[in-house]
Amino acid sequence: MNIIICGAGKVGFSISKQLSAQGHSVTVIDQSSDDIKKINDTQDVKGIVGRASLPSVLENAGAEKADMVIAVTRNDETNMIVCQLASSLFNVSKKIARIRTKDFLEGKWAKLYNQSNIPIDVIISPEIEVAKSLYRRLEAPGALDNVPFGRNKVKMLEISIEKNCPIKNIPLKKLTEKFPDFKANILGAVRKEKFIYLKKDDQMLEDDNVYIVVSSDQLNPILKAFGHEEKLAKNILIIGGGNIGLNLAKMLEENFEDVRVKIIEKDKKRAEEIANELSSSIVINGDALDEDILKEANLEGSETVLALTNDDENNMMACVLAEKTGLKKRTIAIVNKTNYNLLQDSLNIDDLVDPRMTTVSKIMEHVHKGTIGTVYSLLDGEYEFIEAKILEKSELLNKKIKESNLPEHIRIGAVVRKDKVVIPRSNFIFEKDDLIVFLAKREELKAVESIFSVGSI
Repeated sequence: MNIIICGAGKVGFSISKQLSAQGHSVTVIDQSSDDIKKINDTQDVKGIVGRASLPSVLENAGAEKADMVIAVTRNDETNMIVCQLASSLFNVSKKIARIRTKDFLEGKWAKLYNQSNIPIDVIISPEIEVAKSLYRRLEAPGALDNVPFGRNKVKMLEISIEKNCPIKNIPLKKLTEKFPDFKANILGAVRKEKFIYLKKDDQMLEDDNVYIVVSSDQLNPILKAFGHEEKLAKNILIIGGGNIGLNLAKMLEENFEDVRVKIIEKDKKRAEEIANELSSSIVINGDALDEDILKEANLEGSETVLALTNDDENNMMACVLAEKTGLKKRTIAIVNKTNYNLLQDSLNIDDLVDPRMTTVSKIMEHVHKGTIGTVYSLLDGEYEFIEAKILEKSELLNKKIKESNLPEHIRIGAVVRKDKVVIPRSNFIFEKDDLIVFLAKREELKAVESIFSVGSI
């Protein structure tokens, strides 16, 4: 495909890197000559310095032949104008825009986005997506990540193999015998910063980050089998009342009746605003690094602390202070600088979340062709968990897995058939409308699109 990306920040940079690695023809537009130089120097893409909202710049980028425009500049209005121009002047078939401003996303103004007004096919709201990601982490205590697939019937869990894990160093085939009723499939692991597929004779080792596909109704038994018996947190402290913190608090209020949420917000006006939007959460106005404010928020009694401000250093420091209370609690911090990951273990922070990579994964979900749905990227897009549907024209229809000649680096994790989750074995036969959840290496994505595709984007 010919794809134009408007915006060469971290999100634009990551998307262009993944798309060019997949063999797409990519052009990136940005006003920053430094950002464009960085892309030109490190990627096999075309970089153009200019304002993406100018028709002449889009034309120079090849908009007349573009299959898709992805607008991820720092400005919502620019992203909307880019999509309008791409549709009205260049007839680009798919337009994706990152929109942050709440006014553009909710209520009666959300009706703006259609072919007659502002023709955006997919709107990505980073703050909402990050809040959803954090909520899923809280939903599965003990897992590093928890991603829904197959109409929420299946979950992909990322689990760290710790010293006390009772099922480490055991061949996977023995685990199948030990837990015959589990609907789960251990597909692979990141071991010493490298991903490996795990086969039936392989073992999970200490310090592995393991990726497992599991039926959603077995979430807690699976985590318990891995040695994680943490309960859902009842007392949650959110530091930072921005859009991420506010959206997360709303999700917790809507879904967990007995969870008590407190939010510390430094800006008085913002604290008042979010207090009016929340029903049961308590909002405290003050500095989260102030000892008195932390006492007022009952830091010591909080079971989970999420530091979600715009300041990476403050987020990490808040988590360190939470750990210093001496009582075991889960700490999660948002960080935008990737090199801070090196400090995670030494600072004893449970989870560092890069909000921009959450946005990248969500955008990549809408790039693939055909019947491909949810996408979750690993290792900067080197591997992807994908959900796709078996249609009448699929070459997998009515074939057994062992006869389907799937590429070597594609592993089937689970199948949702109607409302039932199946962990397929080699003699499993694909049927029409099966939802397949699988893991694929980047180099196999063209084959994946060919297997599941029935048309264009």
